[in-house]
Formats: sequence, C-alpha cells, structure tokens
Amino acid sequence: RPDTGGLGLENTNVEVNERGWIKVDNRMRTDDPDIFAIGDIVGEPMLAHKASHEGRVAAEVIAGHKVIFEPKAIPAVVFTDPEITWAGLTEREAKEKNIEVNVSKFPWAASGRATTLGRSDGVTKLLSEPGTDRILGVGICGPGAGELIAEGVLAIEMAANLTDLKLTIHPHPTLSETIMEAAEVFFGQSTHLYRPKRK
Repeated sequence: RPDTGGLGLENTNVEVNERGWIKVDNRMRTDDPDIFAIGDIVGEPMLAHKASHEGRVAAEVIAGHKVIFEPKAIPAVVFTDPEITWAGLTEREAKEKNIEVNVSKFPWAASGRATTLGRSDGVTKLLSEPGTDRILGVGICGPGAGELIAEGVLAIEMAANLTDLKLTIHPHPTLSETIMEAAEVFFGQSTHLYRPKRK
C-alpha cells in the first residue's frame, strides 16, 4: 500500500484515493496545479520503466509541451529462469472480461536458436482480435524473454496485426523470430512448425 504520510499533502489540493494512490491526470498533474506525481504512488502497475515514462511526460508538460501518458501496453517481466513477460491483454484477462481473442502459440522446441542454446522449453504467444487480426496481447516465456517483449509492445501501440508481424523479416536463427513464427502459425504458414490454417 502506498505511504503518503509525511508528505504534507493535507496542506495541498492533492487528492489521495481510498487505496492510497495520488490521483493524477494523463499529464501526471495532481489536483494541485503546481504538483505532479509519478511512479508507484500514482497506481499500478508499479514498475520502474512505467515510472520513467511518467517522469518524462511530467518533465515535458512542465516545460510547456503538449504530451500525455497514454500507453496501450506496459510490459511486465518476471526475472526468473526462464523469464516470463507479457504486454497488453492476457488470456486470463480476456476470459474474465469476456473478450473473444484468437491465440497463436509458437513453441520454442521448433526454434533453431532455442535448440542451439539448449533452451527449447519456451513459448511465444500472440493474442489477436478476431476479424482484424490486430495484436491485443503478447506473452513470452523463455531465456531473454524480457529482451524480446518490446517488439510486442510496439505492435500493440502501433495497432499492428498478425500479417504485419508475419511479414517483418527477422534474423535467423534468433529468438526474436519466434514472434514472427507465432504469427505464421495463425495462418498455417510457419516454416518450422506444422499447424493447419485456421478456418
């Protein structure tokens, strides 16, 4: 739980909600026009890279620029072995919110690079919107997954679809191409894994 005690907020117009978070707008401004807030104190997810981005937005706004904090996806990484990372919508969230998604998975057992590393137990997963194939979520489990998720975040931010990822040329053999392969699996076109085309 956030600890706002000792900050003297009672002497300001800064609003703190029932969970202890400081309320901010998409420019990181509080209800007091002279006070900005970023990071863990403004709410979840409580991640350093989110706080850094919020800090940049606040600095730009203070400098008079018209920018806002409006990410479509914030990556999360669990630094275990293997690493687990995700961005955007997860399968669990889709089920809980009753959102229909297509799920396309590429097992790293079919990845030449994962095989040469002796780490073929990973998987890359793409969640896409039926009809448009727009990328809604990306999940990766495997060594170095935290280094791979940025492409998934970019795909979500740019409203890329499965075809965009399928047509992006990735170097071979690399773990990054598992993202392309997961898109190819959806279309039944993966070079390294046979899956019939979806109807």
